[in-house]
Amino acid sequence: MISTFQNGTVEIAFLDESEGEPIVLVHGFASSKEVNWVQPGWVATLTKAGRRVIALDNRGHGQSAKLYDAAEYHTSRMAEDVAALMDHLGISRADVMGYSMGARITAFLVRDHADRVRSATLGGLGMSLVEGAGLPERIADALEEPDIANVTGEQARLFRAFAEQTKSDRRALAACIRGSRQTLTREEAASICVPVLIAVGTKDTIAGSAEGLAALIPDARAVSIPERDHMLAVGDRVFKAAVLAFLAERA
Repeated sequence: MISTFQNGTVEIAFLDESEGEPIVLVHGFASSKEVNWVQPGWVATLTKAGRRVIALDNRGHGQSAKLYDAAEYHTSRMAEDVAALMDHLGISRADVMGYSMGARITAFLVRDHADRVRSATLGGLGMSLVEGAGLPERIADALEEPDIANVTGEQARLFRAFAEQTKSDRRALAACIRGSRQTLTREEAASICVPVLIAVGTKDTIAGSAEGLAALIPDARAVSIPERDHMLAVGDRVFKAAVLAFLAERA
């Protein structure tokens, strides 16, 4: 069942399924709770494992409010949406899993609210958390281009096509790219004090090194998802098995 709540003036859509220890899922750029978590089988996998699954649509995405001011998409603000959802549901502490942009949001949530996060899974994000400033500006330009035929560059065309496939509000997504270009410092990454799983596809050219990031975070481990790129790693069974084993350690 899809529900909504207000974080200030911003309406956020979310799903809340099953019972058990809660896990909060934070999707990637141009995706949604359905595209990132329902369709690849994550919600079914986690509920079958006895988990209560909460997944939100990030601001500007899915069924949540569309905003066109880049400042509204600062990564800290998007992390506050996750904390506000937990408050709304009366959840004091939960495991949190994010993919790509959602992993960046998860890392900022840990930085700002470590007491709320039992463990963090960062999918599709490695050293880009500290060395990369999110997706490049040219992708925002590609999203605003009236005709995809005029978009050049493989990565820009890939994200433009994905945004069209997911029927996203491309102007809101362009604002999101321009507003969410924050990184953690190496010192901030090193200060993360919760268990962290970092999972990146071996063909992922966007995420950066999982092993490199794991070396910075005291209680972190890296998992390679064989033969998967940034898009195809999301629902991979190796990724799912690693997450289930990681979560079982906290049971």
